[in-house]
Amino acid sequence: MSTPYAKLPAWADYGLIPVINLAVAFVVAGFVVLLVGENPFRAAVVLVEGAFGRGQGIAFTLFYATTFIFSGLSVAVAAHCGLFNIGGEGQGYIAGLGIGIICLAFDSVLPWWLTFPLAIVAAAAMGALWALIPAYLQAKRGSHIVITTIMFNFIAASVMVYALVGFLKPAISMAPQTRTFLDGAQLPKLNWVIELFGAKIRSAPFNISFLLALAMAFLVWVLIWRTRLGYEMRTYGHSSKAARYAGISETRIIIIAMMISGALAGMMALNPTMGDQHNVALEFVSGAGFVGIAVALMGRLHPVGIVLAAILFGMLYQGGAELAFEMPAISRDMIVIIQGLVILFAGALEHMFRPYVQALFASLSPKSVGIEAIKGKGA
Repeated sequence: MSTPYAKLPAWADYGLIPVINLAVAFVVAGFVVLLVGENPFRAAVVLVEGAFGRGQGIAFTLFYATTFIFSGLSVAVAAHCGLFNIGGEGQGYIAGLGIGIICLAFDSVLPWWLTFPLAIVAAAAMGALWALIPAYLQAKRGSHIVITTIMFNFIAASVMVYALVGFLKPAISMAPQTRTFLDGAQLPKLNWVIELFGAKIRSAPFNISFLLALAMAFLVWVLIWRTRLGYEMRTYGHSSKAARYAGISETRIIIIAMMISGALAGMMALNPTMGDQHNVALEFVSGAGFVGIAVALMGRLHPVGIVLAAILFGMLYQGGAELAFEMPAISRDMIVIIQGLVILFAGALEHMFRPYVQALFASLSPKSVGIEAIKGKGA
């Protein structure tokens, strides 16, 4: 007779299993490092020190994590409704255009603390509207959300090129990017927070949008687990038939969930445009929309887990850059392989070790022990 599986406690489901998957991913990555003739233990030390060993590294790690928090939350909101929004990249692109228009229009007349709220609204609105079209096609025409959102990523990239080359870049410039934003559209840095603990930071783009990302994580938690709308989204994601039987409008819930998801994806454009490069240029999203899928899966679609997973991927980005510099045999392509292994074990193979952990908990549960005792007395 097969061993019964036990329902895992929350700490094991949301903590132990992701840690096991992450540990296995780094063990496999260690063998990859060995193949190129480097010491995997030294590589691990350089990776961690590059991300957290100095104030400069911490600031860059949190800068990268800010964007990943937004993109991870975007994927999570849609996933709770049973939708796979793979279009965060395109939604971020289109939102960047909205941010650029706001900043170019008001950076000379408004201070940053007035421009920033306008940019937030523009980013959320543009991202939500770009997600609305695939949502409508899914709800009304049955077009698969994955296919349409992938297609819209390419359309968004083309729209970005047209807008930058056509009317957003300065007439005297050949580079496909807007002019540099003035002080009224540049976000203040948060490096001083890290420096309070004695760390020294020369220059890092860690900015106030990190606080916005944390606020959005809290609001997503409230939405999903403390509101009627969130309950309807989770119900539809668990069983669309049960949701329809309960009177939940399929069209309404799909469109609302995707627009919220698109708004969150759009807000990730605030960090690189207003917080770092202070313009809108091609490829400013830099794959963050796709990284958000791994962040959401590794964080188990929970805002707290997403924040922690985003910091982990921020560590891989920043520590990986340091690793490629300190150990030239480990190229940037090798760092991508390590990131891919984390995605593989934390996402695609997330359930690989779950049956073994469940079986272990079943064997240790009091109920299982009691059954064995009864069997012993019967014998």
